[in-house]
Amino acid sequence: MVPSTPCALPRVGIAIERVFDAWGWCESDVLEWRQPATSGQLDKSIAIDSQNPAELVFVFKEGANSTFLPRELARFHARGYGLEEEWALAPYAIDDATDLLYERRVRPRDLFWVAASSLRALVWGLHDWAHFHNHGSFEEPAMTELACDLVALSWLNVNREAVGVDDADMARVALELAGLSRSRFENEGKAAPTSDLDGLFASTIAGEPAP
Repeated sequence: MVPSTPCALPRVGIAIERVFDAWGWCESDVLEWRQPATSGQLDKSIAIDSQNPAELVFVFKEGANSTFLPRELARFHARGYGLEEEWALAPYAIDDATDLLYERRVRPRDLFWVAASSLRALVWGLHDWAHFHNHGSFEEPAMTELACDLVALSWLNVNREAVGVDDADMARVALELAGLSRSRFENEGKAAPTSDLDGLFASTIAGEPAP
């Protein structure tokens, strides 16, 4: 379950309209997630960093109209799923999908299921799912990514039992996402909206007010 989630930016004094032109343009509810048939357990060994996970693929559902999006054969990217002629969103096309889904008002759940064999890939998949439902101009990338990271973390927390993560896993993911967010603001030469990003991410898991 990935329910529509309020934007967390107002919690740290940032107006939604400053960053997003259409937060929640489409209601989010369910994301179908699959692991390889040969997978015995979710791989939690890889740290969450800025690299696009090769093990993350958005596969088009049977009968879905995918011709308006860049696509490649899913079997080239999602191995172990028994895929043959199914199509997937091209790995480089997350931004294209974010814009085109919004422009055409196409619900993401009607097009995709997500293949993710590691915790890193699943977190990034949830992050991208947030982008698909909350359109922004991307004029403030670090702030945009922060908002989507917080939604992804919230969704992971809601589904921790189904995913198979515990308190230690959640705490680690929160710290890694906070560190990634910190580096984005530093690279942009801008101050983060709070001096305690670690606390902001931790509070998202705990359901507490932002620091």
